[in-house]
Amino acid sequence: MNRFVVLGATCFCGLAQAQESITLYGVADINVEYVNRTAVVPQASNRFNPGSGHSVVRENSGGYSGSRWGLRGTEDLGGGIKSIFVLENGFSLDNGSLNQGGRMFGRQAFVGLDTNVGQLTLGRQYTSMFVALANFVPARYATQYEPVGIIAGANYREDNVVKYVGNFGPLTAVAHWSFGVGTSLPQTDATVPGVGGTGEVPGKIRRDSAYGVALTYSTGPLGLGIAYDQWNPTITGTTELATFKKAALMGKYAINETTSVMGGYRWGKNKDQNGSVMLRDDFFWIGAQFQVTPAVDLVIEYDYQDVKNVGGNADFQNPWQVALIADYTLSKRTDIYLTTAYSRNAGITLDSAANGYLSSLALGNPYILSNGQKSMFGAALGIRHKF
Repeated sequence: MNRFVVLGATCFCGLAQAQESITLYGVADINVEYVNRTAVVPQASNRFNPGSGHSVVRENSGGYSGSRWGLRGTEDLGGGIKSIFVLENGFSLDNGSLNQGGRMFGRQAFVGLDTNVGQLTLGRQYTSMFVALANFVPARYATQYEPVGIIAGANYREDNVVKYVGNFGPLTAVAHWSFGVGTSLPQTDATVPGVGGTGEVPGKIRRDSAYGVALTYSTGPLGLGIAYDQWNPTITGTTELATFKKAALMGKYAINETTSVMGGYRWGKNKDQNGSVMLRDDFFWIGAQFQVTPAVDLVIEYDYQDVKNVGGNADFQNPWQVALIADYTLSKRTDIYLTTAYSRNAGITLDSAANGYLSSLALGNPYILSNGQKSMFGAALGIRHKF
């Protein structure tokens, strides 16, 4: 018999014969946070000057997980083939607003086929590198303090994507192509222009396009991975293209059923339309996950960015951060958590000119290190409910 999750009295009545299953799911995550020495995002209007900083206490949505709700469904077409879809909305629980630039389904929105030789999907999706890294990052992409934009790039979600995922025993292969990423980064440094586009451009197949591949291997306690990502964003105010490239190696090892260690290395080089380096950096991370008791989990992660060049500046002080998360399970669906981070030579999430202050722009809460300061500390106490 077909199974359904019904929203309202008749929302999905028309799908009753078409779908084998439709599932409603989501996460509601909110916390109260303290951060010191935070300033404002540098931009042309303030002459790229973050100004003096101050401490803040505020309520935030999405500390351990991004708040979301979504629908996913499958239909058995026979012969080992299924049709699949996902529509996933991201929202701010503290004020009810939409995330991801106001998109209705900004986290994911795709449809495709699942077959015995792999899964092919089309729509707004995560990049191959982001998918491969997911099981090798100790903090599990914890929204508040994880420097995900530095690790996987500002384009870790992309519009207009065709994506393939294949599972072959211990090997998983992922590849994708985007016809128009739809991500824009404003200018936050006088020496580095803004980049990005609104999506596909007729007759310009390379403009704002992107692609990537990844391969992961998992057997027993050992996991290994490799990934490559490239984005070709438009230089703001021109029709010229930049080239952003990243490559990553990653590994993890389960010492026992309660303790796992993991880490990796990510190489990156961003060039403008003339081939001049906008950013050249190496990024390293290492950490561990501990299940202290059936109800208590601990995570520790250390991140280090070796910044070799930012818009011609080779004297950039290298940022680093250590983060700690303690999570206590109240029930199958509800937990409370404490997440903390200390950063040096950048704001929390390693926000700086080297990543275009991406985290502050994306989260809507600034983690900008104020003038004359070298470090930042933040802590948040929150509650998360999964449904």
